[in-house]
Amino acid sequence: MMKKFKRSIAVLAIIALIVVGLVGCKEGPLESAGKKVDKAVEDVKK
Repeated sequence: MMKKFKRSIAVLAIIALIVVGLVGCKEGPLESAGKKVDKAVEDVKK
């Protein structure tokens, strides 16, 4: 019984790490907007 519990906790932890890693890789709308602002500032400086 305890082995099953430990194994299921380990599997859940691995799944959680994978999900967090995948979500962290995606570029959000604020980040893309920030990049656009940075590019606009660079263009204005030229």
